[in-house]
Amino acid sequence: MLAMAEANGKVAVRDPDALIKEIERTRENLARTIDALTERVSPGHVARRTLSRIREQASRPEVQVVGAVAGAATVALVAYALWRRRR
Repeated sequence: MLAMAEANGKVAVRDPDALIKEIERTRENLARTIDALTERVSPGHVARRTLSRIREQASRPEVQVVGAVAGAATVALVAYALWRRRR
């Protein structure tokens, strides 16, 4: 048994085997957390998630209508500019 001081100043008696198991569990949890964070901030994963969100938004009907109107306006402006140059 090990005597360990608690934060409140009291002394707690702990079994060394239980302490080792607790340390191992903490290490495993930390390793899983680090793996999850690494995956979350990976440039490849960030790019895939961003592209997925863009595709989801682009598939919405109201976004498609706005995109079509913007595209038609752009084509009209380019055609007008070309027409004015030829005059």
